[in-house]
Amino acid sequence: MRMVVAAVGRLRQGPEAQLIADYLDRFAKTGRPLGLPAITLTEVEDKRGGGMAAEAPLLARAIPDGAAVVVLDERGQMLTSPELASRIASWRDQARDIAFVIGGADGIAPELRDRADLAISFGRMVWPHMLARVMLSEQLYRAATILSGSPYHRE
Repeated sequence: MRMVVAAVGRLRQGPEAQLIADYLDRFAKTGRPLGLPAITLTEVEDKRGGGMAAEAPLLARAIPDGAAVVVLDERGQMLTSPELASRIASWRDQARDIAFVIGGADGIAPELRDRADLAISFGRMVWPHMLARVMLSEQLYRAATILSGSPYHRE
């Protein structure tokens, strides 16, 4: 099983990068005993400025064949943290790879969005993709703690 976060844009050094690294490191340590692999971050960038149409094939190449595809989209479902944890556990139990996809400023191309197994939203507001990466990283760590029975998540 592999877990991938495929995102448009290059992450520069700074507080967002530190938070993402911290949460992904915590996820790796918490998830390992649960059968969850460390998460690979794949960054793609269309240097020609072709928008979501040009970004879609770059993102698609980062998605492992047969993976469960989860796109971050403002029109997606607003799941609770335990619901996300349950989805991750289900895919893990099916031995499926999981790819979380974060688009660029224009979002995710419809053809890529349509192939998703799940579209999730972090609320009705639109977030910069760097903050979306931070929030996704924290939610993945939170999912691992929920599955492990850790007291990190409180209901």
